[in-house]
Amino acid sequence: MRRAIAISIVLGVFARRAEATPYETFVDIDDQAALEDLLAAGDLTQDTFDELLDLLQSGVDLNRADRAQLYALPNLTYQDVDAIIAYRDTQKGGIKDPAALVAAGVISEDKLLAIAAFITVSGPDSKLGVKGFLRAQTRWSLRDSGVPPFALRGRFTVQRKVTAGFAAVLTRLQVGDPVYDPNRNALTADRPGLRAHLPKVYLKYDDDEGTLIAGSFRAGFGQRLVFDNTNKYTPNGLYADDQLFFSTDLVTKCKQSAGELPVSPCSGPEGDVRVTPDWRWRNSLLGVGAGFKRLALGTGYLQGYVWASAANRSIYQYELYDRGKCASPYDDNNASCSAPTVFVTPDGNNPLVPTPRTSFETLPNVFQERVVGFNATYYADRRNSIGVTAYAANEVNLVSGIDLDTQEWSRIPMGHSFGAAGANFAVGRKGLDVFGEAAHSFDKLLDGPGPQAGGGGPAAILRVTATRRGEELETVLRYYSTDFVNPFGRPIAQPDEFDGQRARDELGVRLRYFRTVKKRWTVRALLDLWVPPSSFSPDSVLGRAQPKLDSYVRAEVQTTDQIRVGAWFRYQDKDLRVGGHDQCYEVTTETNENGEPIPCAGRQMTTIGRVRYQPDRKSSFELMIQHQLLDDPSQSKTSFRHDLSGWLIARYAPTRKLRSRARLRFLDEAIEDNSYLERSVSALVDTAYVLRSRDILRVRVDGKLYLDDRASTARRDPNPEFQLWLSYEARL
Repeated sequence: MRRAIAISIVLGVFARRAEATPYETFVDIDDQAALEDLLAAGDLTQDTFDELLDLLQSGVDLNRADRAQLYALPNLTYQDVDAIIAYRDTQKGGIKDPAALVAAGVISEDKLLAIAAFITVSGPDSKLGVKGFLRAQTRWSLRDSGVPPFALRGRFTVQRKVTAGFAAVLTRLQVGDPVYDPNRNALTADRPGLRAHLPKVYLKYDDDEGTLIAGSFRAGFGQRLVFDNTNKYTPNGLYADDQLFFSTDLVTKCKQSAGELPVSPCSGPEGDVRVTPDWRWRNSLLGVGAGFKRLALGTGYLQGYVWASAANRSIYQYELYDRGKCASPYDDNNASCSAPTVFVTPDGNNPLVPTPRTSFETLPNVFQERVVGFNATYYADRRNSIGVTAYAANEVNLVSGIDLDTQEWSRIPMGHSFGAAGANFAVGRKGLDVFGEAAHSFDKLLDGPGPQAGGGGPAAILRVTATRRGEELETVLRYYSTDFVNPFGRPIAQPDEFDGQRARDELGVRLRYFRTVKKRWTVRALLDLWVPPSSFSPDSVLGRAQPKLDSYVRAEVQTTDQIRVGAWFRYQDKDLRVGGHDQCYEVTTETNENGEPIPCAGRQMTTIGRVRYQPDRKSSFELMIQHQLLDDPSQSKTSFRHDLSGWLIARYAPTRKLRSRARLRFLDEAIEDNSYLERSVSALVDTAYVLRSRDILRVRVDGKLYLDDRASTARRDPNPEFQLWLSYEARL
């Protein structure tokens, strides 16, 4: 049994069921596509999706991860994490076989299997050689032409201390860098074409004493209030970044409007062609970072990090405005405050040749984001600490000839300069851990209408976790002022935004409870109540407080050795003081007398039922049904809109070398009206085969058929859609 568990962990080929402490549900975590399916079904939140994907791609070293890193693993409480670290300390050569954790009674076999796909196990320092992987991926769909999208990732480690990594892609749909055209008094950008990119590359040295990294990396500390771009629940340090992402749905090939031409190049059938999307990447830091982890100081030790970055930033074209024409982007009645026009570079770069406009594009290399920051933390021991974090950033315009800035609703604050500083602490004793952080942001924003003002504002968060065997209760109190503008802050917050910032204009309390009894049943519950402080202002759009609620209860029961059933009920309300079905939930449909959109105040109720049947270790079958009720006044002002979706998933792994999964999904949004939203059936078959001793060849076929009566569906080309995916991963 131990050998079987160890092999499955080291190879990381076949999916396991994961119960995550900060997460909401069991998830299939063998690839990004599976996570995106659960996200689309509402079974996962965006936060859960981001963190699981980050863990899956980067891995957590069981022998080197600290308390915060281990806590991010699925299904582990702080009690489990402390037990793993205590056991690891007794093993002078490190944990060689993760199955030993089960044999020693540190964690259960069920929990070990739950974290298997996420962990790596490094060897001793004295062991020579190189470990790593090289992964090549490509995709193709029916209307693709020319070279298909391609991605290549590599990561190699020498003696577990030195790691080098990169991610390279070929794109076909990205426009060129924008330049200012004085003849048109507008921007121009080369039309989409085949381009090579190296968005991620790094070299990192890391041991028990310190870290040094150059290239692409991420950083995060404390409760993520001052600085964090890691997508980790409890970050602490500098992390290498070589990640790429993809979208499973096809995208529109042509995104141009008429511009100077009499007719748009995308008019007619050409505008409805869908093709395979390019691989994507998230913005990271690009520069250098260094830190020490354990500098002895008194009875404890000191941790310190510094970093500097100068990374080019892409931005959605409509987030921009020209400061030479517009004094304030808050002036919605001033046409000069709209985003500058972006034309396609004319043939031969001849200014006299008429050319179309680009639409709905992300423009590359518009700003260079320069960031410097530091963190210093004193640890009395592993659970008790106090620290400070600060950073400053400046956005430098890379497009000469025009003074570009960002709209008030952009995530990048207008005014170019911003930053934050704050202090954090952690106190732990027995089964109780208390974490807190307070911060203040600074910026050069213009004063806006209503309560927001430039200059920055305060914020604070307090997180208390009470843990005992098989049970955990987390309480989070948070306050993010209306003027707290921090693009690098990623504390616990609801996804609603205020002028592009998520952790802004929010006062709330969140309770999250988890309990499991052996392997028989599990209960998870959440209650989150918050209110935007700006809604108290008489100048707000609503003119009254707007309390909001998010809550769920989820239960999983192992009825027999082969059958596990679960149910999840979630209730969300965007304004507890307002009732009636004439309120929107998804998209704002009303404006006030000044033309400003009135925030949605509707409700959504989600019910999910799940049955999983596993007759043996080689196969499993899962059925999931989801029903949603939500307010949508465009459909009815007297009743809820009904959405329905269903999933059937089958897995088969006859040997250690072969694993196959098939999935069928039905989606019907607004079942009362087939001409309003999407109705579709999608399916995939995904097979992975282990070649040599560790290499993995993967072949996947996706299909999707749209069944609704929308005009856009009738024009969609192709319908049905088919995609072929190929991936080969060579491991050293």
